[in-house]
Amino acid sequence: MNIPADSPVAQYFSAIRAALGGLEIFLGDRNSPLYRNSVVGEVVMPYLARLRASFACWENRIGFVRQFRISRAESGFPVFQNVMELENDRQSAEKRLAAMPDADQLRAEMADFILRQKAFPADLQARMAERLYLEQIGKGDIFSPFVLPETIRVAVNPKTMRPYYVVCWGAFDGTATLPTVYMATIEDSSENVVRMLVTADGRLNPDVDIPLPVGGLLNPELASRFDDFALKNSAYSLTPVTIATNLDRDFPTLHPKQLRRIVLGPFYSAGITENNARVNEILSKVRKPENAWLLTWTVQEVFSKAERPAQKGFWNSTPAQEEFHIETDDLEAARMGVSAYEKHALVPHDAYQALYAAGETAGIFGGYKVHVISGNQVISEG
Repeated sequence: MNIPADSPVAQYFSAIRAALGGLEIFLGDRNSPLYRNSVVGEVVMPYLARLRASFACWENRIGFVRQFRISRAESGFPVFQNVMELENDRQSAEKRLAAMPDADQLRAEMADFILRQKAFPADLQARMAERLYLEQIGKGDIFSPFVLPETIRVAVNPKTMRPYYVVCWGAFDGTATLPTVYMATIEDSSENVVRMLVTADGRLNPDVDIPLPVGGLLNPELASRFDDFALKNSAYSLTPVTIATNLDRDFPTLHPKQLRRIVLGPFYSAGITENNARVNEILSKVRKPENAWLLTWTVQEVFSKAERPAQKGFWNSTPAQEEFHIETDDLEAARMGVSAYEKHALVPHDAYQALYAAGETAGIFGGYKVHVISGNQVISEG
């Protein structure tokens, strides 16, 4: 199925491709705020690559499947059914490809059909599109409904003499239709792990080879349970402090010191999304449709301000417990269940100019850190 370049579907894919490409430029800049202040940019990049791969697959898929729905009134991202179908197709891709003619054979059949029938080979084109889709989905990782945790850093806290891990995982929330990335800094007081990883002077044992990143939590005895925990505790409806508290409760020897959640979206695209009528109206006046978009994301953080030591009694005992800080002086932070948060907006220069000319920048970007992209450069305000 040929998709006209000026159709809403083509415009949506063009806009989201530009937005994710712009975010990649921003995150790849080591002078960007997310690189200077934390490892957030470094952590998000592989998940962004997964998301871009998913959109490339979806774009190929509409060549032979006519249905593709996005959450127009809310997130601006594809509905969860599309994410599930992509995951199911990924698992069956190899088998389906084996049962199909190869690309060269399909091209030859298409040429023969045109010569003989003097007509466009729509059915053969759909089969070719399906083959390209299945090949694309097998090339790399996609943003699955749940992306398993992996340990990306290991070090030792010299004060507690415990090793700590930076662990990250991803989830595409089915209700909010938002891609989310989690990263947690977790100390491990498991005796066997401390004995193996920590030297007598409180350093990471140089004799232990750790080929980072490691799939799952570094502690092998807890890795499977941690995967299951992350799967069950990645819903957007759960606040970061709830997730961190659940982790602290469910694993007596794991001590979450910090949990971050990066929520990608909402995404706004002129003539496509309906999640903000005023933004949509102004973006519709941008001359180039590929520049008529706005991508937002939020970084949420909860951290431990203290650890209550374990209590060992004759009749019962209680494990160590974290005291998480919630910024109650900030109503939005209290509502989110976080110690701190940052809201970001990425917008093309043309779209920013249109919003500025309409006098809407203060109303739309209030509370946001704004990043304006022009070509391959991103300029961050303030």
